[in-house]
Amino acid sequence: MISVGNIRKFDELHAMRPAYHPTIAELRAFVACMEKGSVTEAADTLFLTQSTVSRSLALLEEKLGVPLFHRVRKRLVPSDAGRLFAVDAAAILDRLDSATVKTMAFGGRREILNLAALPTFAARWLSPRLVAFSQAEPEISLNVSARLGPVNFEAEGFDAAILRSGTPTGPMRALPLRADRLRAVASPRLLAGRDLADAGTLLGLPLLQQATRPTLWLEWFREAGIDARDILRGHRFDEFAMVVEGAVAGLGVALVPDFAVERELAAGLLTPASPREIALPAPYALLHPPRSLERPAFARFHHWLRETVAQEDAP
Repeated sequence: MISVGNIRKFDELHAMRPAYHPTIAELRAFVACMEKGSVTEAADTLFLTQSTVSRSLALLEEKLGVPLFHRVRKRLVPSDAGRLFAVDAAAILDRLDSATVKTMAFGGRREILNLAALPTFAARWLSPRLVAFSQAEPEISLNVSARLGPVNFEAEGFDAAILRSGTPTGPMRALPLRADRLRAVASPRLLAGRDLADAGTLLGLPLLQQATRPTLWLEWFREAGIDARDILRGHRFDEFAMVVEGAVAGLGVALVPDFAVERELAAGLLTPASPREIALPAPYALLHPPRSLERPAFARFHHWLRETVAQEDAP
């Protein structure tokens, strides 16, 4: 609850705000003028009068002490200062819009959990299971952001992250979710008539590469006892979802997590390119600082996830 003291403190801080700080209205007017090159068109975009936009622009230039535009006939030509300021001004408005939408997302729900996740894992493994969670916890909503690398929990405000993880370091906690099992798959057309029992057969086919995990094919062939140092060629993609789509299109053989291709295998769009699978040591896991469990909503999400994994792993 916001106390009277907190409101008074906010008012004091607001009153201390330097006079040269632009208002949101001034920033919106400036960005619209940058995009349209005209006060008239900017005013139409913002549903304001021309005089209102002109006044906001004049006040902003007065605060900053530099001209943001050169007036050439009836057009606005950005100055060097204007072009430089436009980058930060647009970013500030984007962040404000994003924060507003996130806050509005609370709607009738009392709790929102901020979760970072590997995009393919979130789309193919987590999302289908969230239906059960939403039914069990209708007051909790997840805000899931894609991440391919490490997460700074303090700076980014996440409650947890789903990443591939070995033994967590420091105070970080980890809940293993699924082993990292990889399968080689390809379009049935690409594999027609080939001896799939021979791991060396794949050396003669284009091998699709995953940019953030570039050594996967080396590990796969090494486990098969094949010296394959010359296989890091072929189309390269940032995410497993892109690799899967490339395989469906017939671009080459994909080496991807088993959960990422369940639908395509069931539909016959892809077929195993080898009877072999490999399991890598670092599983997919829910990583979180200990403080996250102090939030009742996160504690319930953590418990649900642990129970879901236990049920799926049960014989």
